[in-house]
Amino acid sequence: MEGSHAARFCRAAPRDGYTRFCTAGQDLQHLSFGVARLSRGQEWEMQTGGEELVAVVLTGQLDAASGQQRWEGLGGRATVFAGRATAVYVPPRGRLWVRAADDGVAVALCQSPVLPGQEMPAPYVIRPEDVRVSARGRVPFLREVHDILDGSRPAARLVVGETFNAAGNWSSYPPHKHDEARADEEACLEELYYYQLDPEQGFAAQFLYTPDGAVDEVHRVRQGDVMLIPRGYHPVAAAPGYRLYYLWVMAGEGRRLRPYDDPEHAWVKGAPGPG
Repeated sequence: MEGSHAARFCRAAPRDGYTRFCTAGQDLQHLSFGVARLSRGQEWEMQTGGEELVAVVLTGQLDAASGQQRWEGLGGRATVFAGRATAVYVPPRGRLWVRAADDGVAVALCQSPVLPGQEMPAPYVIRPEDVRVSARGRVPFLREVHDILDGSRPAARLVVGETFNAAGNWSSYPPHKHDEARADEEACLEELYYYQLDPEQGFAAQFLYTPDGAVDEVHRVRQGDVMLIPRGYHPVAAAPGYRLYYLWVMAGEGRRLRPYDDPEHAWVKGAPGPG
């Protein structure tokens, strides 16, 4: 995959307004990402330019508009752990406007460049009942995955979801990667993680390593941090006592997910469970 050989770990910037964590073509090839924080009555808008956009309502309730469409009362989660997400999809050369209906509104802005002339859908909303929920793995790497924007919904490059780890559990485990295009074995997709913890003072451990050993990193994850993952295996572990959430955003070659497990550790899928 083109671009950096290592991840870029971004510390939280918990301030009001919009914070951009990465820009497509600079930090990653296919992904731009930022978070907007608003208080009751505040308005915010952005033009999508040449990028498609998925705006995930992390917390709070808001009204939104794009093109000729308007939606009221979107979202409403007190925290990301309080239910399924609501999201708004906006195509390139579009506009997203939002107004906070209460305090504590936070919106994740997930974007990816689109090729000129590509046919795109009109703006649409993904509501909580549209989010597909599944359990992956088993204890101690059991996690709950929420697919927000998957291959069944119209988009060009983006795939977006949320993962919830119980305290002490691992996810993205066995360690997997998706940085090479290899028939039905592996897809080539960049990724980023945006983290939340419960309680907020908690932490998690994010690993990143490559088969050749050129990258071998571990980061202590705290509330609101972001990890950019251009390549490599990337398992994550929640510390005991703290639930972990991460929004994951992917883009690259196609929208079919084909993660490739580290052959040294893939055996754990068939190993006996604890007890």
